[in-house]
Amino acid sequence: MRRTAGLAALAVAAATAAALPMTAATSATGGTPAARADVVTDALAALQQHPGAARDAAGQRFVARTTVVDPDGSSHVRFDRTLDGLRVVGGDLVVHRDAQQGWDGVSQTLAAPLTLGTEAAVTRAAATRTVLARGALTRAVTGDDTAQSRELVVDATGTAPRLAWEVVTGGTQADGTPSRLATYVDARTGQVIRAEEQVVTVDGQGQTLYSGTVPLSVTPSGSTYQLRNAGVRGGTYTTDMKNAEDSILCQLLGSGCATGTQVTSTTTTFGNGSSTDRATAAADAQYGSNETWDYFQAVHGRNGIFGTGKGSYNRVHYGQDYVNAFWDGTKMTYGDGDGVSYGPLVSLDVAGHEMSHGVTENSAGLTYSGESGGLNEATSDIFGTMVEFYAANPHDPADYLIGEQFDLKDHVGFRRMDRPSSDGSSLDCWSSAAKNVDVHYSSGIGNHFFYLLAEGSGAKTINGVAHDSATCNGSTVTGIGRDAAARIWYRALTVYMTSGTTYAGARTATLSAAKDLFGATSAQYAAVGAAWSAVSVG
Repeated sequence: MRRTAGLAALAVAAATAAALPMTAATSATGGTPAARADVVTDALAALQQHPGAARDAAGQRFVARTTVVDPDGSSHVRFDRTLDGLRVVGGDLVVHRDAQQGWDGVSQTLAAPLTLGTEAAVTRAAATRTVLARGALTRAVTGDDTAQSRELVVDATGTAPRLAWEVVTGGTQADGTPSRLATYVDARTGQVIRAEEQVVTVDGQGQTLYSGTVPLSVTPSGSTYQLRNAGVRGGTYTTDMKNAEDSILCQLLGSGCATGTQVTSTTTTFGNGSSTDRATAAADAQYGSNETWDYFQAVHGRNGIFGTGKGSYNRVHYGQDYVNAFWDGTKMTYGDGDGVSYGPLVSLDVAGHEMSHGVTENSAGLTYSGESGGLNEATSDIFGTMVEFYAANPHDPADYLIGEQFDLKDHVGFRRMDRPSSDGSSLDCWSSAAKNVDVHYSSGIGNHFFYLLAEGSGAKTINGVAHDSATCNGSTVTGIGRDAAARIWYRALTVYMTSGTTYAGARTATLSAAKDLFGATSAQYAAVGAAWSAVSVG
């Protein structure tokens, strides 16, 4: 795996009438801007001609949000409603017109015209105090002691529309999901009407190529669902590149790259477990990025690739017969393989590998050449493997092989950490020539070190896979366990390694990390030194 350095908005003219003023402000789907504007304008005109359907009322306005035009020319324009300039929550409607542009009715929940006044008796500050006090009592959400926004609205979600203050607070829900809680306070009585959690997490699933049926968080979008985390894991999502490749300009400048098409489904299930459904590989990639995010957060306390909670995205189906995957500074990209020797490169350990390149870039920043480049690749193999162990997926039992799932011939993968040289090119042991070896092969030194530190030397079977690691100096190494080894490597990466760290520098960095975590007289500290000596880094 290599590493490389809604809807469009459209303003349309207002269509007004003395009895039923309306304003269209946003766009339609598909067609030219003029055609989209015509669809919205015509829908407004049709609504004017049917004031009963519009629940005609003084001070009411409509703002077009989205438009769907069917192949036969039928149109469906969604409008939001305002009253005296106030947003009407629950007042949205869809105007339908048939293929001959005739009136075809309205979809809405508002049962009668809005006749309420829009002057508040309760102040914004009083409503906010009520909401914050209520949160302190219930504590269903933590960290919700500050109002993010306060807006006077018409709450038309119930049987009797009411003037209300919408007070939005943040925080974290009990299961760790971020919260954006909107609480509605009656602007006349000061009583709480209702509360609505606006961070929507939908439980979906993916039927993947390599990991079986897995849980996914998906996002509702109209009548479909997007393969996108809603309010969690930085909103990470997955797109389909339709087997296109990046332009030469993108490859040279690292900008202007294609994002691909958001992967969607008409149900909450993505994929069918086979390459016959393009969403299957996308489900693998999304699952892999989810597990990697969760691993770094749960084990190392890291909030995403960038450490800030910011997300990224996956691109699948990249290129033709592309047997590789990469991280380019902002996103992960996966090829489909050649279909003969290799399938799509979206296995769990590869997803962990590519995202870990991002972690390295945003911590030590190991230069991608020479020995530091080997350490960069080793870091991705190490954490890709640890993600596999963390996920504990029975369809992809964890081991120290890299990419064995998409290896269609013998399932040994691209590399293995117990015996790196088994691929015919990777290095088991350090020498002064290591700096001149391709980083994917000099990474073997770091991989071998980590395996020895975690599992020890000699033969053993891990999840049904035979492993056997010899040392370069004939010594016997006793492992300290993969979790302790990973903690040491992560601390070394994020605290002690720098862009030009060599293998000798990595020995010093990991010893410092082991000292910090376990003490200078600990078995873990001694094992770090022994494992580096066992791969000829003294």
